[in-house]
Amino acid sequence: MPLWHVPIWEQLVRMNERLPHAILLHGPSGAGKSHFAEYFARSLLCEDRQPGLHACSACQACRWFDQYAHPDYRRILPAALEATKREHDEDSADPAEEEEEEKTASRSRGRLSQQIVIDQIRDLFQTINLSTHRGGMRVYCLWPAEALNPYASNALLKILEEPRPGTVFILTTSHIDALLPTVLSRCHKLAMPLPPFDMALDWLTGQGVADARTWLAEQGGSPLLALQAARSGSTKELDVFISAMILPDPATALGVAGQLQQIPLRTIVAWLHRWLYDLLSYRMSGQLRYFPRYSSQIGQTAARARLDELLRMIRKTAERSQVVEHPGMEPTARLHIEDLLLDYSRLFV
Repeated sequence: MPLWHVPIWEQLVRMNERLPHAILLHGPSGAGKSHFAEYFARSLLCEDRQPGLHACSACQACRWFDQYAHPDYRRILPAALEATKREHDEDSADPAEEEEEEKTASRSRGRLSQQIVIDQIRDLFQTINLSTHRGGMRVYCLWPAEALNPYASNALLKILEEPRPGTVFILTTSHIDALLPTVLSRCHKLAMPLPPFDMALDWLTGQGVADARTWLAEQGGSPLLALQAARSGSTKELDVFISAMILPDPATALGVAGQLQQIPLRTIVAWLHRWLYDLLSYRMSGQLRYFPRYSSQIGQTAARARLDELLRMIRKTAERSQVVEHPGMEPTARLHIEDLLLDYSRLFV
């Protein structure tokens, strides 16, 4: 368990005697929420829990859980993410890969649903009133909760309104504001922030990552995403995006959007927000936060950008980040990328 997860785990340990029926882990992408959720689910189902409530990893329940075969455990994910998750399960339980799954899901499983749909929630009614197979708890993990479509959200709400004894729901979200207030009100919320930069840097260095500071900065301070990026060693997609930022050209926006359309829209918007922040920071103080690898290019670009337009676009990008998680956005991702590239080019007119 990473060091920054320990305080959250200790909160759960203190609640063990009166565990809520629904727990919502919320925080930024890359905090390790889904990995933590399954780690907790495994401990709840373990038949020989160790001090600190950690799973023993040796009992029958733990072995079943590791094979995703425990009869009292279910996870509810969008079909695209579930397909990607199963592929990762066969190879690794690495939390860095857990955080990358939501990115790869929309690329490799484009025809599968990006939403959690009502039929998935209705299926829970088939099991939730039955006795458990092992005489212990029943646990459901659901993520990302913002992928619940309106019908699924309302169906889930009915279940949460009448909690079943011995049943625990563990939800995760990177966008808590996207959830129904009524669903939120029925969950015990636990914040999972990113670790302090120095702690994340020490952890990455301990994982053997060279130039850890640069990788961590480019991933917005997420050590798990930085580890995944460093292991892949590829910055091809980010380089395409940065090239479009350095040489903004409305005439080539369509082509660039085509190259970037397989990247989740939320990732593009996050990159843009960090790039704009660095442009403004360099303009005001000569300092960079996110993209030190591109310091010379940022300096040249910042000098050409109109300050009033830069401030306007920073505000607009913050607004975009609030809506890109909507499940219906992916089919029109290319149009949104074209729009933001064209909007960005206005900084230099």
